[in-house]
Amino acid sequence: MGLLTPVAIKIGSLSWMPKLLPQVVWTDNLVHRVTKNRYGILDIAGLPNVVLTVPGRKSGIPRSTNLLTVPDGDEWLIAGSYFGAPKPPIWVANLRAADTAKIRYRRQDYTVTWREMVGEERDRAWETMRALWPNFDKYAERTDRVIPVFRLTAV
Repeated sequence: MGLLTPVAIKIGSLSWMPKLLPQVVWTDNLVHRVTKNRYGILDIAGLPNVVLTVPGRKSGIPRSTNLLTVPDGDEWLIAGSYFGAPKPPIWVANLRAADTAKIRYRRQDYTVTWREMVGEERDRAWETMRALWPNFDKYAERTDRVIPVFRLTAV
């Protein structure tokens, strides 16, 4: 956590933030390009993050997405929250269609397997995740879908 983390949590809690998601993604990609992938918005906010790269389920072309992550021991937790939008982010379907994925975490590259969690296991992971990012509960309130939670494990 960094000095700007409370500001990021406040901004992330705003009900109108989902409407700005395309601009947030564009800005984050710009920060990554300008810094030669050394930093993104989540880094500036002092939050742990990964760049998830997974082949597109239709095209097979590698697609990269910058995501908030919650380190959990030697593994990482990620959620397909999309600020509580009605539909999950595209990376969720791409990940579900892949056996493995690649992540970049703290400037190191990993090949990972993944597991989507359900039931009590998902509930425990959700509690771990919301300890870092309390807005996950707000996102769950905004949508009728169950937000998917994935555990990534380095191969």
